[in-house]
Amino acid sequence: MAKIKNPALFSKQFNVNPDTLHDLGVLNPVLNADTRLFIDPLLFEKSKHIEISTGAVASYRNRFSTLIKLLAASKSENDVPWRNAYRFFDFPEIQGTCLGYGASSIHGSAWGAKLRKQVLATAKEIVDLGITDPDLFMALALFEEGIGPDRISDMATNIIIQDLINFNQNLFKKFQIPLKKFEINGICAELPQNPLETKTSPIILVPTDILGELPVALDWSGVSDAAHKSKVIRNSVNSHIAEIWKSTSRRDKQKLKEAALSSSEAFSTLLNALHSVDGKPYNLEKDRAGQVAWTRVLEKVANEHPLTFSLKATPSIDDVFKVVQIIVQQFARLVEQKGLWKELWADTKPRHESSAQRIFFAVADSYCKANNVDITPEADSGGGPVDFKFSTSYDTRVLVEIKLSTNPNVVSGYDTQLEIYKGAEETTRAIYLVIDVGKMGKKDEKILAIKNNFVKEGRPVSEIVFVDGKKKLSASKR
Repeated sequence: MAKIKNPALFSKQFNVNPDTLHDLGVLNPVLNADTRLFIDPLLFEKSKHIEISTGAVASYRNRFSTLIKLLAASKSENDVPWRNAYRFFDFPEIQGTCLGYGASSIHGSAWGAKLRKQVLATAKEIVDLGITDPDLFMALALFEEGIGPDRISDMATNIIIQDLINFNQNLFKKFQIPLKKFEINGICAELPQNPLETKTSPIILVPTDILGELPVALDWSGVSDAAHKSKVIRNSVNSHIAEIWKSTSRRDKQKLKEAALSSSEAFSTLLNALHSVDGKPYNLEKDRAGQVAWTRVLEKVANEHPLTFSLKATPSIDDVFKVVQIIVQQFARLVEQKGLWKELWADTKPRHESSAQRIFFAVADSYCKANNVDITPEADSGGGPVDFKFSTSYDTRVLVEIKLSTNPNVVSGYDTQLEIYKGAEETTRAIYLVIDVGKMGKKDEKILAIKNNFVKEGRPVSEIVFVDGKKKLSASKR
């Protein structure tokens, strides 16, 4: 179970104002846990940073133009042009961007030999159809198995690494940050060293305007919608590959692949549909998925709203439980009275439950650090067996499970799920934290009725805390 432990922001570690990074259009990364955003090559041309809009675009097109020429020259697999193409299509993991799916680390997985051969074989088929657009490699992501957002991001990072280094070195001229010499893919660079990594690793800051929650080429619904909005593309789709637009999903990738590779016109139609998508970077201001909302809390909550507590040298389960209660109560106060509810919402819709969990984690972690208390809240960033476990020893485990009122399983979460978790962790102490963001109905009454029945039956019960996380009117409008 992947967990975030002791998260630390770049701005905090190097004493940089996070607002400055925001104004410069740079992601403020967590240095020891990946942010689930990805570098999208189809956003390069629109970047406001010249190192990307000019440099990265040229690097991207040069790499794939060379690959296409090599594949066109190849007569059989493993001949000289093929081997050179295979060598050019190598995208080892580059550490330092702090992006991807790694919850408790910044390490991901690179392209393997099998996937490289598989993709090159398909690309060779496309080149043999007469297609020479470098974006054919992005179109492959629509139907080729094994190409996910992490691998597209790794590929893009490898191809534009010189341009990213140029961007960083120009950026760091604005800050008084110690730099160290690194060699990345044979390129020498002066970058900050990540102090939270056991192995020597650089920090590579990334412009926010090339980051997506999902790269354009993997957003099948977006490609499908764009194709339907264009009469020319829609007519071409109907003529060549109509069957692949019967649904807005890619459930049958093999059928899509066969249709796309059936002719030059068919694949060109797919490319045109991809190009017609108005790709936009992830909106960090609205932050619908809550990718960065929790980091804002991490940065300031303990400083702006200090909280003091302490533990004995050898605390009992009761002592630990009291501290957890204090943290939960403070979280409730911050949400209901100090404006933290805003981080639970993206415009008119509540953010995903996982975002609320990360926000609670940021609050708990900040207070534990500020009070130098040996309690480690361990947050599962992927929705694993239990949201949080506080402990100082094997015998002092306290669980916190968080649910939004919109969750259809909010009642069964208390009745069944939490009890299973308590059994697995061998503890009787837990808090069930329900955040009301609407659609509560009578769920709260049902949860309390279950608790009352447990009490009557003499069974141990978990504490229930309801927090009002609904949108609040400003003071002037109340």
